[in-house]
Amino acid sequence: MLYGAMKVTVGGSLKLAFRPWVEGLEHIPADGPAILASNHLSFSDSFFLPAVLDRKVTFIAKAEYFNTPGVKGRLTAAFFKGVGQLPVDRSGARGAGEAAIKSGIEVLERGELFGIYPEGTRSPDGRLYRGKPGGLARVALATGAPVVPVAMIDTEKIQPPGQVMPKLMRPGIRIGKPLDFSRYQGMEHDRFVLRAVTDEVMYEIMKLSGQEYVDMYATAMKRQLAEAAKAEKAAKAEKAAKNDKAAKAGTDRAGT
Repeated sequence: MLYGAMKVTVGGSLKLAFRPWVEGLEHIPADGPAILASNHLSFSDSFFLPAVLDRKVTFIAKAEYFNTPGVKGRLTAAFFKGVGQLPVDRSGARGAGEAAIKSGIEVLERGELFGIYPEGTRSPDGRLYRGKPGGLARVALATGAPVVPVAMIDTEKIQPPGQVMPKLMRPGIRIGKPLDFSRYQGMEHDRFVLRAVTDEVMYEIMKLSGQEYVDMYATAMKRQLAEAAKAEKAAKAEKAAKNDKAAKAGTDRAGT
C-alpha cells in the first residue's frame, strides 16, 4: 500500500517535472521474477526507473538510510521503504555482499522485480565501469530469473555534485531484451562463470547507454580520484606555505 502511494506521489511528480523518455518497456516481463541490471549515474536512478514501470521493483540500499535516529531518520526510513528499497548492512564487505544476495533471492522468489547496479556504486565520471561478479550473477544463477539490462541516460546531469537545485531536463531510460543464463544453472560458485555472466550483462548495458567502458571497478577509480585530490590539496598547501615563507623573508629583509 505504501509503495503504491509513494509511486503516485513521488513517481508522479518525477514524471510530471522531468518527463523521462523510455524505450523498451515491452521487455519488462508482465509477471514473474526478473532482475533489472542497470548502470548507475545518479542517486535518482532508483526513483526514475520505478516511476516508469507498472510493476514494483525493489532495490537494496545502505542500512544507514533506515536506522538514523530522530524524526528525520524515521522519515527517511519511511521514504526508502515506501519507494521499495531494502536495507543492507555494509559494515563488512563480505557480509554486505551476502546480505544483498539473500535479499535479491527473496524478492525474486516472491515473483517480483529486483533491481541491482552491477558496478556496485555510482560512476564517478559518467563512464561505465567493470561490473562486480558477485551479486548479480549469483542471484541470477541461483534463481534462474532472466536479467533485463537497463541504461539510465543523463540522470547525472540533473543534479551534479555541489548543485543544490536540480536541473529540469529529460533523462532517458533504455531497456534491453531479457538475457537467459539458464545454461549456467548450478554454477553460481564458479568464479569464471560469474565473470562471464557479469561481462555479458555489462556489454549489453554499454550498447544501450552508449557510455565509454572502463575495465576497472568504479570503487578503485574513486580511490584514485580521492588520492589525487588529496595530493593536489597537499601540493597547494605546500606551495602556499613556501610563498608565505618567502613573503615573510622579504618583509624581514626590508625591515633591516
